Amino acid sequence: MDQLLLFVTLGFAGGAVYAVIAASIVSLHAATGVLNFAQGSLALWGVWVVAELRRSGTLVLPVGSIGLSPEPIAAWPAVALGVLSVAGLALAAHWLVFRPLRAAPSLARVVASVGLMLAIASLVPLRFATEGALAPALLTDRTVTVAGAIVNVSDLILLATALIIAGALSAYLRFTRWGVATRAGAENELAARLTGLAPDRLAAVMWVLTGAATALVAVLAAPTLGLDPIGYMFYVLPGLAAALLARLTSIIVACLAGLAIGVLQSIILLLSTSDGWPAWAQAGLGEAVPFVLVVFALVVLGKSIPARDAPGPARMPAVVLPTRPWPAAAALLIGAVLAIGLTSGSWRFGVVTSIIMALIALSLVVLTGYLGQISLASMAFAGSGGFLLSRITMTWDIPFPLAILFAAGVATLVGVVVGLPALRVRGAQLAVVTLAGAVAVQQLAFANPALTPFEGNLIHGPTLFGWDLAVRSGTDLTTTAFAATVVVIVGALAIAVVRLLAGRTGQSFLAVRSNERAAASAGINVAQVKLAGFALSAFLAGVGGCLIGYSRSQLSAESFNVVVGLSVLCMAYVGGITRISGALIAGLIAPLGVVYTLFNSTLDLGRYYTLIAACALVLTAVLNPAGLAGATTGKLRREVAL
Repeated sequence: MDQLLLFVTLGFAGGAVYAVIAASIVSLHAATGVLNFAQGSLALWGVWVVAELRRSGTLVLPVGSIGLSPEPIAAWPAVALGVLSVAGLALAAHWLVFRPLRAAPSLARVVASVGLMLAIASLVPLRFATEGALAPALLTDRTVTVAGAIVNVSDLILLATALIIAGALSAYLRFTRWGVATRAGAENELAARLTGLAPDRLAAVMWVLTGAATALVAVLAAPTLGLDPIGYMFYVLPGLAAALLARLTSIIVACLAGLAIGVLQSIILLLSTSDGWPAWAQAGLGEAVPFVLVVFALVVLGKSIPARDAPGPARMPAVVLPTRPWPAAAALLIGAVLAIGLTSGSWRFGVVTSIIMALIALSLVVLTGYLGQISLASMAFAGSGGFLLSRITMTWDIPFPLAILFAAGVATLVGVVVGLPALRVRGAQLAVVTLAGAVAVQQLAFANPALTPFEGNLIHGPTLFGWDLAVRSGTDLTTTAFAATVVVIVGALAIAVVRLLAGRTGQSFLAVRSNERAAASAGINVAQVKLAGFALSAFLAGVGGCLIGYSRSQLSAESFNVVVGLSVLCMAYVGGITRISGALIAGLIAPLGVVYTLFNSTLDLGRYYTLIAACALVLTAVLNPAGLAGATTGKLRREVAL
């Protein structure tokens, strides 16, 4: 019993961070209608700012830095500066990103939030020396004995801090004049403006308060949780789960739910060390808890989660089908053949990777652009196909191309399972489900030592009728035979998708995207169409994951991590999420693709790639939701009209 109590209290540190993130998410949703995926990244930035102040006395800014002292800054002044730094960053995010998007559709706000999350996280290793960094203790190291268990006083302080912050945010919204005005704006922003309120200013105040609160609790918990250059970014998932369990209405309930998630994860860690605990569940199960809770919150409570009125119509970018697909396909085929024939080494590998990533981006175009279902799990579907391909080729000896069909079929089933909540929820809430599902799949399968060895998963190269189609031969990094195989597979699938979307299936997708109730009244089975969209998207991504596996010859957890998946979303949205041509642009600028090769090999800017991609995503969401393909199409139409 004393051991159980000990692990319960050990969960207070992580639970406190989850709790304040959850309380902040609920507060921001009340003030702005935004589900802020970047709340964890704000905590990440604050933790590293304080660590650097205490190490060198330098205040690091997103651009530039200020040398405040030649000696390390004392603990509490450093904490104060770190909290103020995050508050300023949150205020800038409001005025520069989310205020211009207040009347935008959910997709634009979600991708802007994801872009901000990635941008802040990618800045940390660029702006700070993360190697071997430590967070010095801030709170007392005293312990007390409770029911036979030795409990850290610092954990109790973190628990109290989370409860006080949640209580303060709740009291602000309930009892203060500004808080009541913020709630009024949440109910009807247009009416609030007509009565003389300023929802934008009220929202700015909430961004500052929640940014400061999140930074404070994360900084206090950092000596216990450790310094991680990316980990805090994903603390937003338990926070989102807790916020949704509270139906985005109760700050106190969200706080308590966040604390409970932290305690539950700690108890699972205790159970994983006991005899008889299954080996496959010894790693990753705690990270899967938020996914289960998110699904429960959205499927069971989804109808009770409030929506926020927008001050104007929020329309998705227009969908444009290719008007002349065959000439375009022929031109693309010729271009691909020339690119493969004229390149070698890393450049040819970049060309082949771009073609594969275009297929994965096409899966997002189908699901998000045409069907309107916001998915952040494309690389989880791809990884399901890729990792199963390793088992198929190394253990079961299923030949090519049956191995791809089998692996992609299993990825399709994964896509349907992750997409089941789409039958009840959509928009930003569905994005939460798919992101949580992607993290759960990564931790339970891809990064689980019981299923994925540390040395990686080997994959036998493909052969067909005795022809060796392997990616490497001697010193040749990417063989012509493998490149041609990729072109044939991706080209055939792209043509099939274009024909499918040009027919009744595409019309059903667009009808559901436009208005689900109207589609249902017209005789369309909305549930069937949604699941078909997830199945098709997951199949395309699964084939892409298999091709990635063949191109690498060996896969690890990093091959399909969530950050790569979010980067693919960045590229698909920047390219044009509602256009087939947008998938092609996304392939060119995708990770390890042609543009990345240019940045890395020629310009030596590879380490800035994720930051550039994230900033491009935010700018695209704010300035041009139709993406590069849409902007090009619109410009051509204007020139023709002139």
